[in-house]
Amino acid sequence: MLTKDQIVDWLRRSAAVMRDKSSYLSELDAAIGDGDHGINMERGFKKVLEKLETGEQQDISTVFRETGMALISSVGGASGPLYGTFFITVAVKFVGKTQVSTGDIAAAFEAGADALARRGRAREGDKTIVDALMPAVRALEEAADAGESVYNALNKAVQATQRGMEKTIEMTARKGRASYLGERSIGHQDPGASSTYLLLKALYEAAS
Repeated sequence: MLTKDQIVDWLRRSAAVMRDKSSYLSELDAAIGDGDHGINMERGFKKVLEKLETGEQQDISTVFRETGMALISSVGGASGPLYGTFFITVAVKFVGKTQVSTGDIAAAFEAGADALARRGRAREGDKTIVDALMPAVRALEEAADAGESVYNALNKAVQATQRGMEKTIEMTARKGRASYLGERSIGHQDPGASSTYLLLKALYEAAS
């Protein structure tokens, strides 16, 4: 099981990693976008921490909802609405829960990923967040079906996310500013997929 305290720890870890990797993410974004993805993600998760410290979260759903709202209100570009949509959709699945199972996480993350993809009108192969997130969802679902622990499931999800992220290097961008580059976007790793990997890795670390 994954507890509310571990979820909060995940978000604290996420804020730290977005601060530490801000320049890295912005460098990735500079190659095919506006060059501000790292700055935006750092600012967004700083706002998430402020929300968590000033509010009183009764359950995991509240934590996810406040996180989503903070990201939408503070992260510029497409990332804020996309990540915000993911967190807020997941929140609906966790109402009243202070701990969640592998199956709970798989179902909630599937709903969140689907909502994010619809919001961005993106699918796998478009060189976006979706290319990193969907493989993680499938890994979680397979682990849930096999009755695996949250720890093992998240380990497999992180590995799947990393593979998805790395695959974006050879893709042609079809969404957002990067799509204007056409084939010139090939050879560059997608910054959104990269921040997704960092978030999933931080979740795995919090679970362990």
